[in-house]
Amino acid sequence: MADFSQDLKARATTEIEKYSQDFKKISEEIWNNPELNYDEHKAHALLANFLEGKGFHVERSYLGIQTAFKATFGDNTGPNVCVICEYDALPDIGHACGHNLISEAGIAAALGIKAALETHGAPKGLLTVMGTPAEEGGGGKIKLIDKGAFENIDVAMMVHPSPGNIVRCKTLALVSLEVKFHGKAAHAAAFPWEGINALDAAVMTYNNISVLRQQMKPTWRVHGIISNGGAKPNIIPELTKMEYYLRAPTRNEVKDLYGKVMACYEAAAKATGCTFEMTETVFYEDVVSNPTLSDLYKTNSTHLGVVYEDLPEVPLGSTDMGNVSYVVPSIHPVYKIGDGSQVNHTREFTAVSNTPEAHQNTLTVAKAMSMTVVDVLTNPAVLEQIKKEFATAV
Repeated sequence: MADFSQDLKARATTEIEKYSQDFKKISEEIWNNPELNYDEHKAHALLANFLEGKGFHVERSYLGIQTAFKATFGDNTGPNVCVICEYDALPDIGHACGHNLISEAGIAAALGIKAALETHGAPKGLLTVMGTPAEEGGGGKIKLIDKGAFENIDVAMMVHPSPGNIVRCKTLALVSLEVKFHGKAAHAAAFPWEGINALDAAVMTYNNISVLRQQMKPTWRVHGIISNGGAKPNIIPELTKMEYYLRAPTRNEVKDLYGKVMACYEAAAKATGCTFEMTETVFYEDVVSNPTLSDLYKTNSTHLGVVYEDLPEVPLGSTDMGNVSYVVPSIHPVYKIGDGSQVNHTREFTAVSNTPEAHQNTLTVAKAMSMTVVDVLTNPAVLEQIKKEFATAV
């Protein structure tokens, strides 16, 4: 079986090379047409049409989420392996997190895995490609989880471009908050004493949180904006709005941080006489990387020439893939594009996410994903070990 698995891996990688220019064109099209949370209509259609044309059964607007899709191929009497695509962009700076490349990697791996499954004598298995919108703060995967999209999946995986190569990428749990302060409008020059200034409450909150930073753990992150500061300078603001992200290594630490930040809001409201309302928009879990899947991916990617350096263990943001990793054994490796100086969520990263080198690196990690899936499909003991690890990890 070991020799046969190598044959299947070779079949998968050959198939990926065969369609490499098609993958590149799709990635470039998504890069040239950046779309925000739940508005990824062009990317949704492009990816769904491509997979359908390659023999996948495609469900568009999956489970009522307009820009989600599910594409399947194979036999559901075997393990169900899921490869995940992301394709949303960021406001103003486009694909500064390289989600065009994540889509490219997902569909490339999918065609490689499909080719392996079609090989005579290959083990049974079901391949699922999940198109997940709104990773950038919209929690698309969370909605899919809540609707049961991952209930019958055995393993899930995706890759993400970054400044370096890391197999077991550390991420932070995240809670996204929207806070509104309500005051009372008044003429700012003639009758200011009649007003209750909601902007003062927002500014005091911002300053309170800034003072709190000295007592935060080094691994905690709090960052936010005042998205609505009032209507006009001559009107005491009666409504202001703030948006904040709170992050920490685990859900329990986020809860501790949440309580401290809540006190900052409460103090500002009390001092100014305002009331406030808070809405929790999303909660991203930290990513729990499955050890066996991670080791298999590292072995396969190293075989393909990926070099892993000793990099500082700095958490690379937050992702709703963390939520997936709490319901399905998962991996979320990151891979290098650029020269290492370009970091995610910058205009420089947007630029390097559409270069020949980035596309080539993406195809390499797509091959590694397809090879890892072959390992899972051809060795039942591997899947058993993966599930044992998952049962004790979450």
